[in-house]
Amino acid sequence: MARAALQALALRLYGLLTRLATPLLRAKLRRRARAEAGYGEHVEERFGRYAAPAPAAASGPLVWLHAVSLGETRAAALLLPELRAALPGMQLLLTHGTATGRAAGAALLQPGDRQAWLPWDTAGATRRFLAHFRPNVGVLMETEVWPELAAACRARGVPLVLANARLNAKSHAGARRLAWLARPAYAGLAAVWAQTEADAARLRDLGAPVAGALGNLKFDVQPDAAQQQRGRAWRAAAGRPVLLLASAREGEEAMWLEVLTSKLPSAHMKHGLSAIEEIANQPVQWLVVPRHPQRFDEVERLCTAAGLSVARRSQWGASGAPPAADVWLGDSLGEMQAYCSAAHVALLGGSFAPLGGQNLIEIAACGCPAVMGPHTFNFTEAAELALAAGAALRVADMAAGVQAALALAQDTPRLQAMAGRAVQFTAAHRGAARATAQALATLLSGGPGRAPAQSPD
Repeated sequence: MARAALQALALRLYGLLTRLATPLLRAKLRRRARAEAGYGEHVEERFGRYAAPAPAAASGPLVWLHAVSLGETRAAALLLPELRAALPGMQLLLTHGTATGRAAGAALLQPGDRQAWLPWDTAGATRRFLAHFRPNVGVLMETEVWPELAAACRARGVPLVLANARLNAKSHAGARRLAWLARPAYAGLAAVWAQTEADAARLRDLGAPVAGALGNLKFDVQPDAAQQQRGRAWRAAAGRPVLLLASAREGEEAMWLEVLTSKLPSAHMKHGLSAIEEIANQPVQWLVVPRHPQRFDEVERLCTAAGLSVARRSQWGASGAPPAADVWLGDSLGEMQAYCSAAHVALLGGSFAPLGGQNLIEIAACGCPAVMGPHTFNFTEAAELALAAGAALRVADMAAGVQAALALAQDTPRLQAMAGRAVQFTAAHRGAARATAQALATLLSGGPGRAPAQSPD
């Protein structure tokens, strides 16, 4: 009883803080909207207020799927076809937290589906959200467990599940420090399907009802043939090896440019010339794709300030043929598979700064070996599996990464072998999407899908 009272008190204090923070959130959205217009659209949805009427009744269940950002939306795109097959007549409510996620998610909607922002985690906003949409089930992708949202779903009887779930050691330690708040939220879920056994163990430790480790949905990616063809055409137009800085995060382009403007002690650098001078002699074509669209202009400025000419993808004209430039800047959304297909080797963004790494699976599926920095804690198992399969390399820092990519690009037999192993690596781990959809269908039918109840201790 004392434990329950403390947990209730913790939730009330948390609710007070989120309500007090609401004006700060509104101010943040206004600031973000100046860089990304999407943050200024449908703002009241963030607070559980909707201009459109509630969804009409459908022949199947209303499945609410939350994909906070672009990576989770891409994973949702892999899960949705299997969900629609397993749940005939289902209606989709797709929610997001970021503008890039919402923009990408619009392409996943079918007639009758709806899209909205996930509400800010206050008791009032979450209650209004559930009362308006009346979902039959909620599916949170990967990490998004919020205390008020979980409590509101429990109160309304909406089963809330965590799919493709991951929890790294750092996040696990943080959740343990906030155990009185985090544990009831995790324990109140209807089911958790983890990516790996290590994720499952950490989630169980927080009281989550883990029903299995089904693998990573992102392995189910099947590269789009049209995008692959487009990328191969860009590669041919380059007439030289294409090296990709993929999904680069803030600070990593500056690291990369610092390497390029330094004197590298590499056999691939002629007569002690800098890499900038080597680019002028056309040894490789660099392709840079920032992770976040709001940084496209910034990255262009960084490159031009370093003396590099830049050709932005958005300005390649109707034919899409890349012009001659030191750097191609990938400033389009939805073309990552084309960029990966154009590249001979990719430097993995997010892994050279201490940010945990971005998803390397899509890169590998396109037959592109990855060079990873030291920081891949967000995708630990995928990174280790890629290394073991010979589909990726690990280096200590950006300088070593650039040198490794240059060396691999010039070693054709090794490059071809790693490209083949990259495709085999992704193919060997597919199946999580179908398994997750079947598990959700079983749960909705009242069958097993929930692990035995666990103590919140």
